[in-house]
Amino acid sequence: MIEAAISHLKKMRPVLIIQTTMIREMQSFMIEKGFLQIMPVITSKFTDPLTPDPSSSVIFTPTFEYYSQKLMITQSMLLHKQLSLLAAEKIFTFSPNVRLERLEKRETGRHAFEFTQMDFEIAYAKMNDVMSLVEDLIIHIIKKVKEECKEELKFLNRELKVPPKPFKIYKYSEVLEKFGSDDVLSSKEKDPFWIIDIKREFYDKEDENNPGHFLNYDLILPEGYGEVLSGGEREHKYERIVKRMKELEKEGRDYSSFKDYLEVAKMGLLKPSAGAGIGVERLLRFLCGKKHIKEVQLFPRIPGEEVIF
Repeated sequence: MIEAAISHLKKMRPVLIIQTTMIREMQSFMIEKGFLQIMPVITSKFTDPLTPDPSSSVIFTPTFEYYSQKLMITQSMLLHKQLSLLAAEKIFTFSPNVRLERLEKRETGRHAFEFTQMDFEIAYAKMNDVMSLVEDLIIHIIKKVKEECKEELKFLNRELKVPPKPFKIYKYSEVLEKFGSDDVLSSKEKDPFWIIDIKREFYDKEDENNPGHFLNYDLILPEGYGEVLSGGEREHKYERIVKRMKELEKEGRDYSSFKDYLEVAKMGLLKPSAGAGIGVERLLRFLCGKKHIKEVQLFPRIPGEEVIF
């Protein structure tokens, strides 16, 4: 096993060159758009519970006690991004996430239990604002990688296509009805596309003019690479957040650790906002044309597989 891990490390230089280009362009793009970079939150009294997100299969959230405080490991900085808007109206970060997924997620090719997201949030933004921004970012990154990483792409036998804007949009219910899953549709499409209106957590804003529908979105990569981004407009009104939490508590959710977050919401300090998180390794896997995400992680962290280093 150690010999295989060493061999893997020795082959990673082309991937790392593409990764470095990609991350540099992500950062410079966001800064040029007026975003301020914040540092990631690794531990907290609360984190994104992820369920009942239909794409989540997290077994449990790691917690520990430190000086009589119960803390947990970050699964997503989504709620901290909302709170960060008290400091600035456009923020982004590169956030390490730990999500202990079920064993079967090993086979998807895109699940790792430790990974990084480029997370961002924009005060007073709507879903269309975020979708347009992300489309520009994805197009920009692909262009830069094509221009600057020709040798590496050739070595990896990867040919990238710059997608046209705007990306196609599908409703989640439509995808389930016509294709059965977003993975099936991903394998059919040649360009990135959006899936909207997915019933998820309490923080995804329900359309007040169309109850039962949600102002959120996933970005799906083509060629079978699957979901790379999840985001949405956020519930910011205390009453609506509590109402949604109570609905989900009937399904077994426990929101007792969210007391401080709810206190801020009750004070009316949460701003209307929209944002998203882009899976850094997932996007890198697509750019490199790799079958499995472990092929682009220097030190792979895959559900059910032994950790070597």
